Amino acid sequence: MQFQYHRILAGDAVLTTFDVDSVVLQGNPLDDPALRSQPMLLPQGEDFSSLPLVVMLSGYTGFNHKVVNKSSMWQPSVPERLALAMQSGEIKPAVFVWPACETKLGGSQYVNSSGTGNYQDYVINEVIPAVEKHYNCGGENNRVVVGKSSGGFGALSLTMRNPGFFRATASHAGDMGFDMSHFRGFADALTCWSKYGGIESFIQQLPGLSKFGFTEHAGIEAIAMATCYSPNAESELGFDLPVVPETGEIRHDIFDKWLSYDPLRMLDEKNNADALRQLDHLFLDAGETDEFALQWGLRRFHEKLKAQNIDAHVEYFKGGHFAMDDRWQQSLKVIL
Repeated sequence: MQFQYHRILAGDAVLTTFDVDSVVLQGNPLDDPALRSQPMLLPQGEDFSSLPLVVMLSGYTGFNHKVVNKSSMWQPSVPERLALAMQSGEIKPAVFVWPACETKLGGSQYVNSSGTGNYQDYVINEVIPAVEKHYNCGGENNRVVVGKSSGGFGALSLTMRNPGFFRATASHAGDMGFDMSHFRGFADALTCWSKYGGIESFIQQLPGLSKFGFTEHAGIEAIAMATCYSPNAESELGFDLPVVPETGEIRHDIFDKWLSYDPLRMLDEKNNADALRQLDHLFLDAGETDEFALQWGLRRFHEKLKAQNIDAHVEYFKGGHFAMDDRWQQSLKVIL
């Protein structure tokens, strides 16, 4: 998870990397590396002292190589889009960092978990302070967090669990409404585990799979979420699943543990609501045809915000959960 990268983009912005040798991730349960390279986008110039730090949280299976590379021959990468947007004046100059929070199961959800490691602490207590010290940027009242999908969930979760730490927050198609979004994937996950001869067999075969389709994605995602939301050191797998693999029966006691992380439920706690209320800006969006039904979670979340008199800029755009790289600029125009 360590690599070096350096490239000049539009407006003389620099796409580079910044290494953090983590203390909190040493000896993590998945034996993932503690030394990690964070992609960085630096605006033109050398003095960043007045500039905000934008913490960019990738979605599930996002990782540092994926950030710096193009996903299409004809479309710019996210850093390229942001460099062009700064050059044109569409968004204000800022320092951007993509914390490297991937795991061998795909993602950490940016939470502290005995199943994956303490990734909230990694972001809040290690990555951000190190970047701000090295580049002399951000600081109190001058940092924002933006995320997509699991990263959108992470942006809301980190904001609510760390009141006052961020000045503004944006969540693009963030995970919420777990009772609808996650339930949709359990049937495919069950099919996946059966197809590969069980959960342990699937995990062992995963690195060498010649085909990785929607079914396989559902299978590994459910496992990754379980390591984050319902870890159990006494379980043979190291986590508890909210479904019985042999029958598909729902284990409501386990799924209730997952729901305790759902922003919809978190918002019911006064301290979490107050953390969102004190933000300068809260930007939320989702596609009208999101494949994981996250637009319905957002609609419920928005109603709860209005009931508690919490201001938010909410948009529903045409499209689904994928091919939405243009949405980053929409939120950054509002919150920077």
